[in-house]
Amino acid sequence: MTDVFKYADELGPLKTIHVHEPSVGLRAVLVVDNVAKGPSIGGVRMAADVSTEECIRLARAMTLKNAAAGLPHGGGKAVLYGDPKMPKADKERLIRALANALRYTEDYIFAPDMGTDEECMSWVQDEIGRVVALPREIGGIPLDEIGATGWGLSNVTDVALEYCDFDLKGARVVVQGFGAVGRHTARFLTDNGAVLVGAADSRGAIHNPDGLDVIALTDIKAEGGALNDYGYATPLNRDAVIDIDCDIWIPAARPDVINEDNAHRLKTRLVIEGANIPITPGAEAQLAQRGILCVPDFIANAGGVICAAMEYHGAVEGMVLQAIDEKLRRNTRLVLEDASSRGILPRQAAVELALTRVRKAMSYRRYALFSTAPGFV
Repeated sequence: MTDVFKYADELGPLKTIHVHEPSVGLRAVLVVDNVAKGPSIGGVRMAADVSTEECIRLARAMTLKNAAAGLPHGGGKAVLYGDPKMPKADKERLIRALANALRYTEDYIFAPDMGTDEECMSWVQDEIGRVVALPREIGGIPLDEIGATGWGLSNVTDVALEYCDFDLKGARVVVQGFGAVGRHTARFLTDNGAVLVGAADSRGAIHNPDGLDVIALTDIKAEGGALNDYGYATPLNRDAVIDIDCDIWIPAARPDVINEDNAHRLKTRLVIEGANIPITPGAEAQLAQRGILCVPDFIANAGGVICAAMEYHGAVEGMVLQAIDEKLRRNTRLVLEDASSRGILPRQAAVELALTRVRKAMSYRRYALFSTAPGFV
């Protein structure tokens, strides 16, 4: 058996829970990484090929993200094995079962992620009530509907361009992953003068150097279609999205899409990491050597969790976008200024920022990762 403490370090993970309920075909993993700053928030990711290792890495990214964003929450993540496009009744059965299995794991707050959405969170709310990003109709702030993560990415891009030699107006953008995050990011950026020249989803990629119609692509996806159904672009293999010449490249799907073996193919000047852990550390170093600026994931894509945390603490929708704007612009500038002045990678500057905040929170605890106080995580 693999050493269960293989990934353990000073920060966590606090606990890893494997959930199995054969009567409904439920297989899932929850990782609560660190709760020194408060109960963990992290999305439920649903895919057929998720793994415990992926869950551990994603939970750590959430610890760093929540700390960097100044939220009173630690990091956690759940992965649910299954096809997110399965019949709705089957998906609902799995998510309700997962919620009940984790009913008493009170240091984890459910949230949506790839393969789950606000409706899925409403099922969790109905079962156990410990959830964020609910539909508006039941008092939530639907982060996917308002494009909270994409709004944050657009603001991060605006700041990052201060450290580049080109402007947003006319900049060619490629979005890898045209889902909840990618489509909103494309909309916000093109509304401000950028040109979407390439995009990819799970079924393929498309390219048009003269520009793609973001609204038309969004409508196609909303109707269950694929990007390749768009008739005014060159269809490509899904992985060929890496090869499209552009100014801004935004990964907004799965982990490790850019690694040491394919980083040389990327033809861009700026990468804004919309997905969690989309680029390996070695690949980021290669890109830096080529003069390509990368804004790390847990700095760039924190808009969604900021929205979720604000909902959890009773904020109203009108407050959210301004808070995301202010927090992410400030953090992006802090990280890029530090990286520039010290001659280090942005990721190193970002990790140091987050670790300082987590370690300070841990220093107030009798035990590093948890508290024995009644009612306190």
